[in-house]
Amino acid sequence: MSTAAQIHAEAQAGDGTRAGDGARIRARARKPWTPSQIVLTLLGVAVSAVFLAPLLWALFTSLKSETEAVEVPPHWLPKVWTTQAWSAIFETGNITNWFVNSLVVSVCVTAVVLSVSALAGYGFARTEFRGKGFLLGLVMTGLMVSPAVLGVPLFTTVQQMGMVDTYWGMILPQCAPAAMVYILYKFFQGIPRELEEAAFIDGAGRWRVFFTIVLPLSRPSLAAVGIFTFIASWNNFLWPYMVTNNPDLMTMPNGIATVMNSYGIQWAQLMAGGLMAGLPLIIVFVFFQRQIVAGVAHTGLAGQ
Repeated sequence: MSTAAQIHAEAQAGDGTRAGDGARIRARARKPWTPSQIVLTLLGVAVSAVFLAPLLWALFTSLKSETEAVEVPPHWLPKVWTTQAWSAIFETGNITNWFVNSLVVSVCVTAVVLSVSALAGYGFARTEFRGKGFLLGLVMTGLMVSPAVLGVPLFTTVQQMGMVDTYWGMILPQCAPAAMVYILYKFFQGIPRELEEAAFIDGAGRWRVFFTIVLPLSRPSLAAVGIFTFIASWNNFLWPYMVTNNPDLMTMPNGIATVMNSYGIQWAQLMAGGLMAGLPLIIVFVFFQRQIVAGVAHTGLAGQ
């Protein structure tokens, strides 16, 4: 055998030996599961099954006929798979219009709440003025009042302002975010003052410090507040139902409820409409779950 062939053979043998050693190292690095890891894994699987079961039941029910959906005893999988319920919900309701209305209202409410909460939270956390304690306590009382209790006075106010059956009538009453102000207030308190003081020494003003230093540091909490506000506004049924009589301005929850009331309880259509209304929220959570977790973690640590 030539010298070149010998060198090539030795190199291949060396690569094979190193590959085998690497595989054995990886095999030795894999430690067996401890009993606590097994218990936690099983617990996580059980909790996930509990949360996924209603979604799967709704999906399978929406793919049944109306007759099969009310059979007793019920069964999980459809005997005959059909999309009749999905077609009917599109035919009997203005799904596209309801979806656009929900999107417009939720996006506008989220934008206003983020702006108001960030400004108010930063004002309470970093500025000193007469009556600050009283105003902060007044904001905190909003956490103890149920929105349902304010329904009648809010409706009277909106009616006197001529905003019934308008987008503004649905948007503005949802923009009093006491909980969101408190969340950002506690987070802003946890930001080191030295960062702002250094910017003040360099000649930056309060607004520049707020937009260039405080807001970038607050992205996780702002993302969490925005996502929670969007979800709450999208799922809000009571207030749009009270302030809207025009079918063209109905949101997804109100529109689907109207269809169900007009044509009786059609369980397959009800499940299809519920899944359709919840699909945007599922997409938001799937794509922004890291921001939600980070925002909750940062907010929880801000007061320490």
